[in-house]
Amino acid sequence: MQRRILLFLAALLIALSCRTALAWNSIGHMTVAWVAYQKLTPAERARVSALLQRNAKYYKVWLSYLPAGTSDADRDMYVFMMAATWPDEIRAEGSGYTGNDTPPRNEDPALNDGYTALKAHKYWHFVNTPLGGDPANLAPLSSPNAIEKISAFRAALASNISDDLKSYDLVWLIHLVGDVHQPLHCATRITATQPKGDAGGNLVLVAGPAKELHGFWDGALGEGETKNFMKAAAVGPTLPAADPSLVSDDKEDDWGKESYALAKSAVYVAPVGPGLGPYTLNATYTQNAQDIAKQRVALAGARLADLLKAALHCTQNTCAN
Repeated sequence: MQRRILLFLAALLIALSCRTALAWNSIGHMTVAWVAYQKLTPAERARVSALLQRNAKYYKVWLSYLPAGTSDADRDMYVFMMAATWPDEIRAEGSGYTGNDTPPRNEDPALNDGYTALKAHKYWHFVNTPLGGDPANLAPLSSPNAIEKISAFRAALASNISDDLKSYDLVWLIHLVGDVHQPLHCATRITATQPKGDAGGNLVLVAGPAKELHGFWDGALGEGETKNFMKAAAVGPTLPAADPSLVSDDKEDDWGKESYALAKSAVYVAPVGPGLGPYTLNATYTQNAQDIAKQRVALAGARLADLLKAALHCTQNTCAN
């Protein structure tokens, strides 16, 4: 009995401290961006570079991470990759941005408040679709969520709003497209002991450095921070080519459904049991997670590129948006 109480308290502490865990860590997100950048034209690359220069971290942080002698072309690619981590970085204590995981009541899913609002919008990173439980007793999906925000930001990026807002939309899109391709950002398991869900696997303990199931999947492509962008650049070329038939699906709702299906078929499977753990993930589970992560990151990058192409509407030399 005492052991069960201790496990519950440990899980609760993790929920409080890690519920906003990254969907993919910095390496995963930057690898998504690397894949997308390879598919952009020179005009599209120039446009996204100009937009990213409006982010406060462009000159103060991102450029400072570049080694001396970095070419202009590599600079623009690496900064695009670093920008993928910005929506996670503003969630950190001391960032100057405020807010928690709970959406304010009646927030418009199309809200586009820009950099000056200094809101972390932590609840934009996931869509907690219930997995399991009695459908008659399940609460509706929280709103706004990651799927709704992708829809809103891609429309805004294609509109005639200011470049300051488009810069904000761009960094969120680079990030959120990666988010919804991580299975545990699109599912929360409902059980008798977790009737409100397991916070996307954050309550499920696992042995090893990751400590919880969500963190394990986040780090499937490797560990590192924004300044370790070269690690992501090395991972990118090793990824499998994305299936063209899947890349052509430009509906963000479908992307979330794919991740939900993977959560059911590949995440919450043995050796992960029905409780809070802790579980020891074996070599077979680990290898499968890594393979899925590579496929999902490659697919996310290819879809992100297509999304940006459609929103920016560039010709050979200029972009309309």
